Amino acid sequence: MTARNVHHVGVTVPDLDEAVTFFVDALDCDVLYRKGPFGDPDGDSMERRLDVHPDARASLAMLRCGPTMNLELFEWDAPDQDETPPKNSDVGGMHLALQVEDLGTAVETMADRDDVRILDEPQTNDSGPTEGLRYVYCRVEWGLYLELLETPDRMPYADETDERLYGPAPSWTFRPDSSE
Repeated sequence: MTARNVHHVGVTVPDLDEAVTFFVDALDCDVLYRKGPFGDPDGDSMERRLDVHPDARASLAMLRCGPTMNLELFEWDAPDQDETPPKNSDVGGMHLALQVEDLGTAVETMADRDDVRILDEPQTNDSGPTEGLRYVYCRVEWGLYLELLETPDRMPYADETDERLYGPAPSWTFRPDSSE
């Protein structure tokens, strides 16, 4: 492999317009482009290329979220679609974690939204490789799990490896120099 970076993460959403609005309004993401609907009503290319029902159709939006995340949102129309959002514990379940400067402020901001449910009080890891990390999980009404987290200046995992997690960025609007 000659991988250079993670290009994007894709998430299937029940309503593309609603999801785009959430990511733009709640998380200050930028819409880069939209595409679709597309499909192959007379062939099987959707099944061959994307492992979906041959009659599936999709629309997508590509968003830039923060300094390092490209997020592709898909809305599918497929005869065999399961519309039940997965739980975190389900195979294929996922969450999006955002490192925030102040967890209290972030929780207040999300709690003011009608489309987000804060699942519990913020928690603090009191031992292990992420000791000192504070977090809370939220759930957007259409099924996305969102983790808000605040990290200490240094976590214990750094004593065991020279590798580091990315972050924090100087700001949400920071864009690394792409001229290199």
